[in-house]
Amino acid sequence: MTKNGVLKNTQWIAAALAVAAVVMAVLVNTTALGEYTWLRVLFGVSALNFTLRASVPLVLGALCGILCERTGIINIGIEGMMLAGAFAAFVAKVATNSWPLLASLLFGVAIALAVGALMGLLHATLSIRYRMNQIISGTVIIILAAGTSAYLFDRNAVAQGKFGPVRIPLLADIPVIGEILFRNPPITYMALLLVVIVHVGLFYTRWGLRSRACGEHPRAADTVGINVNRYRYLNTMLGGALAGLAGGFLVLEAVGQFQEGMTAGRGFISLAAMIFGNWNPFGALAAATLFGYTQALQNELLLAGVTQAPRQFISMLPYVVTIVAVSGFVGRVRPPAAEGKVYETEGSSE
Repeated sequence: MTKNGVLKNTQWIAAALAVAAVVMAVLVNTTALGEYTWLRVLFGVSALNFTLRASVPLVLGALCGILCERTGIINIGIEGMMLAGAFAAFVAKVATNSWPLLASLLFGVAIALAVGALMGLLHATLSIRYRMNQIISGTVIIILAAGTSAYLFDRNAVAQGKFGPVRIPLLADIPVIGEILFRNPPITYMALLLVVIVHVGLFYTRWGLRSRACGEHPRAADTVGINVNRYRYLNTMLGGALAGLAGGFLVLEAVGQFQEGMTAGRGFISLAAMIFGNWNPFGALAAATLFGYTQALQNELLLAGVTQAPRQFISMLPYVVTIVAVSGFVGRVRPPAAEGKVYETEGSSE
């Protein structure tokens, strides 16, 4: 079977599993099936709500990777960009605690986006202008963010308040589905909307066509007048902004405070979601939801007091699923052809 055939079959299987999961969720939460502990753990509203919350930073991180790698820049520094965005959002929130809550939170979001974009610019500059190995550059980003945030973090500082859920009229009243999808804070809605925006942008606009050309065949793009490195700078900065927003989500919507190393590997899981989703925004959303579900399952099993398996093995679950999922797709998905390759225009210093 060809790679396209494998991917098409996988998409149909994923769609069928998603429909089955929705049906089971409705049945478990509206019928007597909810009396069974294992079914509540697997399909209860709390598990599905946690799945969505856990998926948001993974979705944003995967979109960051897609924007970068579709133009030919490998970005393993998503983890560092997330952490920098989280720390910047925390600092901004603490500095504006005296402001009205909404203004303070929006300022935190803006700062997270800006710092993420600056980290993206740094990665692009190291990768394009100074021709540094892009894996090494991404590693530098991670170490820089981890070290700087740990050194500057004031453990006595407290951010006051975070985004609360926004109820969408009528839609929020739909049984089960409304409670899960339409009673969420703003950044969650923004992440889902960004999946659609990035997909449309990449595949149905001039910017998207040119971006993909830079990642597939930069020489051909250059011959028709496209400034390849300019697009790489732009998309890496946009991707960095989304990774910063993922970090801002952790501080301004999920936890409410900053903790050292609070991204906890989410940037690397985002990379796995990007690969598993075949560098496609909707595919990345599906993969992020799967990985988010494993985190929710881990949480529900611990809350249910499952003692048959050691706690450490339950905590490993999200990472084991990530490794298995990605290893099963190695060789079955094709990254952009010019990924990781520095492009030099004749007569240019870049």
